[in-house]
Amino acid sequence: MLTVALVGCGRWGAHILRDLVTAGVGVVVVARDPAAVARAGDGGAAAVVDSIDSLPAVDAAVVATPTSTHADVVMRLAQTNIPIFCEKPLTDDVAAARRIVETAGDRVFVMDKWRYHPGVVALAAIARSEELGPVCGVATQRLGWGHPHPDADAAWILLPHELAIGLEILGEIPRPVAAAAEIAGGRLLALTGLLREPLWLRFELSVRSPERVRSVQLRCRDGIATLGGAYDEALRIDRTTGALRGDAVPEPEFRGFANTLPLVAELQAFISFVQGMGPPPKSSAADGLRIVRAIAELRALAGIAVGA
Repeated sequence: MLTVALVGCGRWGAHILRDLVTAGVGVVVVARDPAAVARAGDGGAAAVVDSIDSLPAVDAAVVATPTSTHADVVMRLAQTNIPIFCEKPLTDDVAAARRIVETAGDRVFVMDKWRYHPGVVALAAIARSEELGPVCGVATQRLGWGHPHPDADAAWILLPHELAIGLEILGEIPRPVAAAAEIAGGRLLALTGLLREPLWLRFELSVRSPERVRSVQLRCRDGIATLGGAYDEALRIDRTTGALRGDAVPEPEFRGFANTLPLVAELQAFISFVQGMGPPPKSSAADGLRIVRAIAELRALAGIAVGA
């Protein structure tokens, strides 16, 4: 049986544990907090240890600790020479992300689950095929209420999703050129930004929106393809060639896609890679560094102070 270490078993770590166990993987959880230890036991962990140093021999590791601890945990695990799957973002520090790439870049991967969302994958296929004409750019919204992450602000928690979506659809992360932030009491409430060249990525994120919005639009010369929510089962396709002629608004097309849970898909990709049965996960450590660097640049463009 494949054995994987899961470092951290908080709210999201419990979901990772569930899906690893369902996939037939033996999971050894590293946790000290009593609540996390209880979640690990209830979730079917094969064993629970209180430190990385206490881990038995395992085939791979998944890191699901708070963002501010990622760099230290990954670097400690890197000494074992096993494949590592780290929750996004890789780190919240460019220099630390660079050290990970230099030290263990060939065996560290980032859990960018939106690159496995079937709707985002379908948008990427439309972009590559150019069935709606050449791609202009991608526009995303991620709006919601509250921010339950005391160790990192909303830019570090939410923006990795938007940049990973851009990477999947556009094939690259464009250059950050502008950003504006809403800050109150030293805390980041919202961030809007633009990346471009050669294509553009425009995003809006907020943690004080009473309305929950998760939207991704692929905007092309001849039409717009929209994923309207994380749990949508179809893309909306609007063909817009008649807009400048004053034609009547055409009826939208709805195009279904596979109903695959992104977390399950990315974990299966990692398991297959560890078993030597598939390619590596989509986001490499180098991709993770690019995302960390872009977030740092966007924060600077928005005038967000370090620690805000």
